[in-house]
Amino acid sequence: MSSKSELGEFLRTRRAQLQPADVGLPVFDERRRVAGLRRDELALVAGVSESYYTRLEQGVSLNASQEVLDALARALRLDETERRHLSDLAAGVVRKGGERVRKPAPEQVSETTRQLVEAFGDSTPVIVLGRRSDVLTWNRTGHALFAGHLDPQSPEHPAQRPNTARLVFRDAHTRDLYEDWPKKARDVVGRLRMAVGRHPDDPLLAALIGELVVHSPEFTAMWSEHKVRAWDIANYRMRHPLVGALDVTQQAMAVPNGRGQRLVAVTAEAGSKAALTLLARAAAETTVPTRAPDEQARPACERSAS
Repeated sequence: MSSKSELGEFLRTRRAQLQPADVGLPVFDERRRVAGLRRDELALVAGVSESYYTRLEQGVSLNASQEVLDALARALRLDETERRHLSDLAAGVVRKGGERVRKPAPEQVSETTRQLVEAFGDSTPVIVLGRRSDVLTWNRTGHALFAGHLDPQSPEHPAQRPNTARLVFRDAHTRDLYEDWPKKARDVVGRLRMAVGRHPDDPLLAALIGELVVHSPEFTAMWSEHKVRAWDIANYRMRHPLVGALDVTQQAMAVPNGRGQRLVAVTAEAGSKAALTLLARAAAETTVPTRAPDEQARPACERSAS
């Protein structure tokens, strides 16, 4: 993942989604050769020179100020999440290069985070995700809701950790969990985009994205849209094999000092509380047999070693 190319692709994609009328510009020639705004039109609206904007889009100019980024964000009609992503991409471009990229150490859950998960008990499904969307830990109901077909102890072993992005795109059980699977998939892709902006030099994140591009045309198409999603609140209708349909709200909260970790807690809408209670009871009473992840849901490095 090149920070220069990521920044340029993001700017080009957003520029193509705007028409002159969207930014108050007149159109004198209806036979336009570009789908959206031209570079000179965006530069005019943002108040920067066309040559400077072109260099920025091509990755030649490496020192965009925050004032310029704010002007481009306004011209491109970016929301707050997209503005943060633009700033992250620009910051990645100016980071020092030439250093050897080392494989990062496995992410760990702090003892205080484990205590927080335990404080929820088993009535509320809870999982903790790392910056690459790896499952770092979960409670029994969280495991039962999201991946009851996998080994409940797998998050404790870095090489076997489930990855929610990989599960959504490459695991049939997870795909069937979501009635509106495309919505869930786009949310996952948008959050990976945010992660790339903040961690452009992470080789494991790059490997995950490369794997999904190779194996999932749906992921590739969504990835090319350069849409970003914040970790906040999302509503889904899930179809669980044990308790049937349930409408849930997934709320993501940043883990203090967690370096990108998120705690995701799940609550149910009024009509689905009974189903969630039933799932929590089943998770507490049932000993789930240990089982390795499905072939397509296992990390690429683990599959190649087997």
